[in-house]
Amino acid sequence: MSANMQQDWKHWRLRREETGLAWLDLDKAEASANVLSADVLAEFAGVLDVLDAVPPKALVIASAKPAGFIAGADIEEFSRLDSVLAARMLVERGWLLFNRLAAVSYPTLALIRGHCMGGGLELALACRHRIVVDEPGTKLALPEVMLGIVPGWGGMLRLPALIGPAAALDLMLTGKSVDAKKAKRLGLADDCVPPRVMESAARILALSGVAKKPLPFKERALRWAMNGPARAKVADKARAQAARKVGRENYPAPFAIVDIWERHGGNALDVPAGDRSSLDTIFSSPTARNLVRVFHLQERLKAFGKDSDFTPRHVHVVGAGVMGGDIAAVCALRGMTVTLQDQSVERIAPAIARAAKLFERRHKGDARQVRFTLDRLIPDPKGEGAARADVIIEAIFENLEVKRSLFAELEARAKPDAVLATNTSSLRLEDIATALKDPSRLVGIHFFNPVPMLPLVEVVQGEATDAEVLRRATGFVRRIDKLPLPVKSAPGFLVNSVLGPYMLEALRCVEEGVAPEMVDAALVAFGMPMGPVELVDTVGLDIAVAAGKALAGEGAEPPARLLKLVGEGKLGRKSGEGYYRWVDGKAVKAGDEDERKGGLWRKRRPAPPPPIPAGLAERVLAPLLAATRRCVELGVVGDADLADAGVIFGTGFAPHTGGPLHCCKVKGRPE
Repeated sequence: MSANMQQDWKHWRLRREETGLAWLDLDKAEASANVLSADVLAEFAGVLDVLDAVPPKALVIASAKPAGFIAGADIEEFSRLDSVLAARMLVERGWLLFNRLAAVSYPTLALIRGHCMGGGLELALACRHRIVVDEPGTKLALPEVMLGIVPGWGGMLRLPALIGPAAALDLMLTGKSVDAKKAKRLGLADDCVPPRVMESAARILALSGVAKKPLPFKERALRWAMNGPARAKVADKARAQAARKVGRENYPAPFAIVDIWERHGGNALDVPAGDRSSLDTIFSSPTARNLVRVFHLQERLKAFGKDSDFTPRHVHVVGAGVMGGDIAAVCALRGMTVTLQDQSVERIAPAIARAAKLFERRHKGDARQVRFTLDRLIPDPKGEGAARADVIIEAIFENLEVKRSLFAELEARAKPDAVLATNTSSLRLEDIATALKDPSRLVGIHFFNPVPMLPLVEVVQGEATDAEVLRRATGFVRRIDKLPLPVKSAPGFLVNSVLGPYMLEALRCVEEGVAPEMVDAALVAFGMPMGPVELVDTVGLDIAVAAGKALAGEGAEPPARLLKLVGEGKLGRKSGEGYYRWVDGKAVKAGDEDERKGGLWRKRRPAPPPPIPAGLAERVLAPLLAATRRCVELGVVGDADLADAGVIFGTGFAPHTGGPLHCCKVKGRPE
């Protein structure tokens, strides 16, 4: 191919400069994002054939799409794999192809702008150099573990070699992403540059032939030790890190990643069939199938609101408590101007202080960005922002008459096209809307605590809610990067109506003499992120009692011990004692010292825990499953898949099961 010529494939475009530099752009046909499907990889092999025939002086691989670099492998193709052999062939294809890329004689560079995930990062790791573009959308990750699989195309080999085993295993075991600046700090990228100079920087580095600067002696020595004499210790530490969060029985992938790095040099194809870390074991595990199902459920929730072009610039939140303050903070983080109303500046101040800490964490200490974000969060004790807002969210206490009065006032002040939303968790929209001249304007936007962490938001349709208002509310939820779940107005909607009976059954077990620690251990072993008794303590025992029917169910009374604790002012975490004693925000459980030594709570070496009674988890879960089915039957949520999605993303229900109703269908209804 002569200078300045271009050669196109269906998905790839190769162009050469007179300098000898070749640019290879990926633009997956008929797709909004680049993914490494079978035909994309097959064409890439053909591109390498062309480059082998006429080698360039250097090669830069980039994306022709604005949506990002490469989002990873094609999940749709992965979902259709019908055998372990097919899965093994998929791994082998990528492993051999990226090894071929890594072995070419000319310098290669990945120019990464936007998302670089999974197989996309493994392709970038096979290049000699990487430049990342310093933009908020640039994220790099190996998130395969979140799908119950392992990064089999070279990630387990090349990432530990590049940034060191400890940092690499941490990224692979959590699936968490890093931004452009952190990628540079870790050594994952050679340079981090602004968009305006990215092509020039890529050209200069690719053509320079400059070898990478050697690591400092101490770092080289540490890497040598971690990859040699201390390899087993590093692996054991990583396994312990994984075991603190998940069990191998339910989540084999993180443990397999450690095994494959430690014993097989990062090559999953070398693990013998039948080994508990083999591809056969991983791909035949129900966890992998169920986590892929959860991924598809998440994508379905993300699709809600895509038909909305609503782009709110100003949000007004009434109520500066924990919930309202955090809603306001999340909106400000997403670039919106937010006015936060409460009875006085003094009541608003704690919410602003809490928001500042959140902004510092999210902006990673960038004082300038923290200041800009804080400037968008405006205390508004007089509620003047309501007249300018595109979205108004009420987040005050659960009192029907007070909410009615507030909405009558808000309707009179709001713009005609402003969305009027309530964050109520237990009241019917129809009852609140009676105060409005136009009840069709009211919609529910129900967040979960803690707002910055939990991804789900229920978008509640009342009997009179206008379709356009509903569409705008759903679009708003997507604009703040949450997962909208459409639900109908009913007591507790979906999530609270299934959590109530679940927590009640756990407290009944405690009432019958089962230790709170035992109840919680049974549900954590099942795969819940937190035990139900600890959850009640975290929510607040007074709130649990106030929830009334949502917690107790028809004709049932709250447990006597719960009422006794509330009467004594023992309200759980916020008061320092409930079913557990709380110190520094953590529950003190059996095995913890009763005395404080040196200002710290110290744990005894715990005795082996007693065995969990058979059927305990199933008993506690049974009311949750029944309530989930009931919500589908009553039309509170559209179908069983959406119910599963809501319970997983709203309560943390064990993702490895694929959701409560899916779990029932596969294993049968717990007795």
